[in-house]
Amino acid sequence: MGTWELLLVGAVLALGLCGVLVPGVPGSWLVWAAVAVWALREPSGLAWGVLVGATVVLLAAQVLRWQLPPRRLRQAGATWRLAVWAGLGALAGFCVVPVIGAIPGYVGGIYVSERLRLGSHGDAVASTRTAMRAGGSSVLAELFACLLIVGAWIGAVIWG
Repeated sequence: MGTWELLLVGAVLALGLCGVLVPGVPGSWLVWAAVAVWALREPSGLAWGVLVGATVVLLAAQVLRWQLPPRRLRQAGATWRLAVWAGLGALAGFCVVPVIGAIPGYVGGIYVSERLRLGSHGDAVASTRTAMRAGGSSVLAELFACLLIVGAWIGAVIWG
């Protein structure tokens, strides 16, 4: 694959990651589709391994999401700003501590958003707990799965 094609696949992966945070947007499907297009255009064992791994991870994430409470973040008062902060926190955590750093980064992003909105530490902690109970855990599971797939794709592109 050429550089421009890789950049296009990367852009679709980034769009998919953003789509995970927006209700109704099929973010995980975009991530899987981008990896599938890359694997079809880059016919190597590593590419197919990443595609199979992505499929397994997304299926496991869907099973996990069915076990968690449904997304009710809007009813709990979550705003688009909260989703942006949570996504940025997850991305920063993912970059600082690859893969597993996304989890504390996501929760930390929600906390920062609520701290800026509410002002006090105690109110921000209580609001973060409410957001995670209201559906943040299901969003986190899907976002973590997609970040894991993006990380595998980046590793395969760099070292493959």
